[in-house]
Amino acid sequence: MLLYQNYRIPQKKSFHTNFSAVRSVSENSLVAMDFSGQTGRIIENPVEAQSAAVEEGHAWRKRSSRMNVLGSQSPLHPSTLSTVIHRTQHWFHGRISRDESQTIIKQQGLVDGLFLLRDSQSNPKAFVLTLCHHQKIKHFQILPCEDDGQLFFSLDDGNTKFTDLIQLVEFYQLNKGILPCKLKHHCIRVAL
Repeated sequence: MLLYQNYRIPQKKSFHTNFSAVRSVSENSLVAMDFSGQTGRIIENPVEAQSAAVEEGHAWRKRSSRMNVLGSQSPLHPSTLSTVIHRTQHWFHGRISRDESQTIIKQQGLVDGLFLLRDSQSNPKAFVLTLCHHQKIKHFQILPCEDDGQLFFSLDDGNTKFTDLIQLVEFYQLNKGILPCKLKHHCIRVAL
């Protein structure tokens, strides 16, 4: 119902509104769309919206697994783009220590939802999400897991799986899941 209301609110406003280039970052401004036909349509039924999201995820995983089959020798050592694409993201800080990640977050302010991702120092195949919540810095290990020969990443022992770290971050920006809060602001990489 919320999706439908988000669609209808702008429809009620005057058509003479001056549109600006400012993008809304409110979660309430998101609507589910179906582009399977010749024209797009807004999905008004919440059950249908959820089903479409699940189906899109399955289709994406199938495409990703085909890439993995073509370019990988082992599921835990894949050579696909999904295993390195996160390195291009502003929130990924690479090989920094736990102490360095805490220092970066403190320098940028102890704000709820401030986060960064880094390589794990204790497990070379894992990553760590460093997150600020209630002015405390917490660290969450992101472990690789395998399911039907496909590599996934998970924060919760494989209950919620992601094909890459970008997908994981985007999910936790919209849902808090097992985290104490949603991911709201990424720490900026500063060249020293």
